[in-house]
Amino acid sequence: MGLSTWLYLLLVASVAAVRLVELSVSRRRQRALALRGVTAVRERSFRWMVLVHAGVLLCSPLEVIVLRRPLIPLLAITSGVLLLLATALRWWVIGSLAAHWSVHVMDSLELGVVTTGPYRWLRHPNYLAVFVELEAVPLLHSAWLTALLGGLAHAWVLRHRIQTEELVLMRSAEYRASMGPKPRLVPRIGRP
Repeated sequence: MGLSTWLYLLLVASVAAVRLVELSVSRRRQRALALRGVTAVRERSFRWMVLVHAGVLLCSPLEVIVLRRPLIPLLAITSGVLLLLATALRWWVIGSLAAHWSVHVMDSLELGVVTTGPYRWLRHPNYLAVFVELEAVPLLHSAWLTALLGGLAHAWVLRHRIQTEELVLMRSAEYRASMGPKPRLVPRIGRP
């Protein structure tokens, strides 16, 4: 294995480590929400979401090693920039949601509706960030097959996840009024 492959393995391991830290943060926030009477929403697609995320992080390096995917500098640079931007967006989301944020859908509307940060423009900026991240990671080292299949699986999972979350959120008149007109995942350019 060449140096670029070793560095890629280190990067993917770092992304996985950050995800584990996020799970710890999520568990703490879920416990705090539970103390306030907030419950997790049962969602059948959660296990599939975990499987897709883990699958992309496992299959990307496997594809690079087994199929000897080359490092294409322009693709790597573009994917790296997208990964950094998406990660920054995701951490902005986590900071903006504060006590609301968890990896599970939580019925925390009694704490209010978040309309600051990236929520000024989108209803679900976290899902945009995670989708871009899970595409950028495999493409950093030309694992296009994982990017393609992982992207399709992730789109299916996100569709169900967003439906579950919006069933909870749209029950709130405040949420419908402040967030309902905003796009779900792609900001409108040049329009408020």
